[in-house]
Amino acid sequence: QVQLVESGGGLVQAGGSLRLSCAASGRTFSNYAMGWFRQAPGKEREFVSAISRGVGNTVYADFVKGRFTISRDNAKNTVYLQMHSLKPEDTAVYYCATGGAVVPLQRNSGVDYWGKGTLVTVSS
Repeated sequence: QVQLVESGGGLVQAGGSLRLSCAASGRTFSNYAMGWFRQAPGKEREFVSAISRGVGNTVYADFVKGRFTISRDNAKNTVYLQMHSLKPEDTAVYYCATGGAVVPLQRNSGVDYWGKGTLVTVSS
């Protein structure tokens, strides 16, 4: 059974930083793409970033480019999202996701499993 467990969320002031982690178990982590999505109150879930299996190609939503960095540690079965220059509009529940490849993952059509999410609150 595949499980994704997010951690690292919390309350931070605007301009601050947080690092989210997602620990995966239940299948060979390195064989799958990993991604992050978020859902703000009253809004639909949206794609944030993803990283491929293998060489670790990355993609980002425009609204986080230059501020967020996704990475993965296959030895630890963990994917990270380093977030800098946080804004109040980044406030959301952040979800970890996994799928076969980055492109369908980015389109939210190729997600096999979701984590339960971790709340990030950015105060102004």
